[in-house]
Amino acid sequence: MRLRIIDAFTDRPFSGNPAGVMLLDAFPDDDRLQRIAAEVNLSETAFAHPLEPGGEADWALRWFTPLREVDLCGHATLATAHALTSDGRVAPGGGPLRFATRGGVLTAAPNADGGHTLDFPTAPLTEEPLPEGLAEALGAVPLSVHDTGPHCGDLLLELPDEKTVRELEPDLRALVRHSRRGIIATARADDPAAGYDFVSRGFFPQVGIDEDPVTGSAHTALAPFWSARLGRDRLTGFQGGARTGLVRTELRGDRTLLTGDAVTVLDGELLV
Repeated sequence: MRLRIIDAFTDRPFSGNPAGVMLLDAFPDDDRLQRIAAEVNLSETAFAHPLEPGGEADWALRWFTPLREVDLCGHATLATAHALTSDGRVAPGGGPLRFATRGGVLTAAPNADGGHTLDFPTAPLTEEPLPEGLAEALGAVPLSVHDTGPHCGDLLLELPDEKTVRELEPDLRALVRHSRRGIIATARADDPAAGYDFVSRGFFPQVGIDEDPVTGSAHTALAPFWSARLGRDRLTGFQGGARTGLVRTELRGDRTLLTGDAVTVLDGELLV
């Protein structure tokens, strides 16, 4: 079985968020998918196979962290679309690629510049009080706390400034108690002239990922959060600690468009 590692939300290798991608004829059993994802040991490995023509989607798509399957993943969807487009396996009629997933039918439309635009559900945001112990675990006091709904399962924490986000060194063991999937820390960009409007970092020890470099699905919550504060539907987010990347977002009501580039860095074969 062919296995690729693709860096997503970047136009340069060894940056952005790496995802494993396997295009299959059918899904093997779940235990084998989980074992492969654990062996690849990236934040997500995507598995996809073609569906019969005429349905609402062209491909079935699933995502696994090293520990478990997840409901929604942006960067591994972008990586899968990049692999399919690179192979010339475009959507019928030249339209967007359509994926049947646990998060509903998602699409990825290729762009003229070589990137793709993903169409994802907008995360519903619900403001919550600061949970006891969260500020100590994070190492910073949030200005606000929002739950991001069932598919993301994150807590979105607004911090005072970009410097605070960039310098976070959270207690990852303590963070495990505070969300279903992870913690997204964010702040307004200090200088929008730098090419982005807001910054974020994502910590997911609950699913075996200490820090995710560029989390596409988190931007379905970051987009409505910052669009409401900045008064614009089109924004660019910068995410990452050691590895970084950019996500261009466009809020369209209950849908959020996520645009980014991707680069294949490894193309090999699984031997077992």
